[in-house]
Amino acid sequence: MFKIIVEKECGCFKRSDFENNISVASKDDALSKSIEMKNFMNDEFCGKHEFKVQEAGTNFVIAMHDSTSNGCCGGGCDTH
Repeated sequence: MFKIIVEKECGCFKRSDFENNISVASKDDALSKSIEMKNFMNDEFCGKHEFKVQEAGTNFVIAMHDSTSNGCCGGGCDTH
């Protein structure tokens, strides 16, 4: 079993229909789904964060790149 984990749930993620800690039966399906989620998050969210996929054992972690703007979409990032 493989998991897709969103490392930090920004405000856009919390408002979306996505779920965190998704269990997927195969590695290929987990990788495909995590890339699909990452692409949607990069294309459709507010643009204040950029996301990347990292493999960590049996997990695929969707993590934030450095902020792409000076603001925050309200989901736990510190701009101070």
